Amino acid sequence: MDLSMTTDYVTYLGNPKCYLHRIAEAGFTHIHWCHEWNTTHLYSDEEVTEIKIWLQNLGLELLDLHAPHGVRTGWGSGLEEERLAAVKLIRNRIDMTARLAGGAIVLHLPQTPNSPRDLDIYRASLRRSLDELEPHATGVSIRIALENMENDDFEDLERFFSAYDPGFLGLCYDSGHGNIGRSGLDNLVRFRDRLVSVHIHDNNGTQDQHCLPFSGTVDWARLSQIMATSSYEGCVSLESNMRGQDVEEHVYLNQAHQAGSALVRLIETERGGRESRDT
Repeated sequence: MDLSMTTDYVTYLGNPKCYLHRIAEAGFTHIHWCHEWNTTHLYSDEEVTEIKIWLQNLGLELLDLHAPHGVRTGWGSGLEEERLAAVKLIRNRIDMTARLAGGAIVLHLPQTPNSPRDLDIYRASLRRSLDELEPHATGVSIRIALENMENDDFEDLERFFSAYDPGFLGLCYDSGHGNIGRSGLDNLVRFRDRLVSVHIHDNNGTQDQHCLPFSGTVDWARLSQIMATSSYEGCVSLESNMRGQDVEEHVYLNQAHQAGSALVRLIETERGGRESRDT
C-alpha cells in the first residue's frame, strides 16, 4: 500500500513545484493535488502539460484531486450563474485529473441552508449539477467523491449515493472531519462500499487541525479495520499540514511519512488477519 501526500502541506496557493520535489524526496509515491482548491483558477492545457512533466521527472503519480470552491461559485447555488461557474471549474478539474492519470476528484457539499424552501432549491441545484457532470466524468473514467464534513450526519451523502451509480459517485472519507462529532466512523461503516478516496489527518475532536495521524484522538485502530474491509484500493493519503507549527519542512515531511507508514502497517495487518481467517 503506497503513501500519498497533499500538495498544500505548506500553502494551497502559488507554484507547487518545490513542494512536489520535497514530497518525492521524503519517499512518497503519490500526491493529492490540493492547490487552488479555494480559488476560481482554471488550469490551462499548458499548465497541465507542465505539471505532468514535473510528476514524471519526480517519479510521482496523481492519486486524486481536490475540486475548487471559489468565490461567487457554488454547485448547489440557487443563482444559476454561480452554479454554472462552479460546474465549469469542476469540469476543468475532471479534465486535469484525467490527463494526469488520477482516479477521482473530491467535492465538498456546500453548507446546508436552514429554511425548507432554500433547502429544496439547494438540493435541486446539486442534482442538476451532478446530472450535468456525470456524462463528462464517466466519459473520461473519473469518479466524483463527496467528502464528509464536520458534524456530518451523512443524510445528504446517503441521498446522493442512492440516486447515482457507484461508478460515478462515491465517498471521500475525511478522518479529521469525521472525528468532530464522533459519528464519522459509524457512518463510514455504512458506506464503506462507496469509499473511493480518503483524507487522512488527526485532531483533538473539536477543531479541524489537520495534524499528523496518531497525534490526536482519531480511533486509528478502528479506522484501519474499516478501511481494510472497504472498497478502497488506493493509498493512505495524508491531508495534514504544517501551517502554524514550528518545524522544519524536511523534518515535518519525514514525520508525515513515518506516521503514514504506521497506518499502512495497521491496515495491511488487518487485511492479512482477515485473509488468514477466510482461508
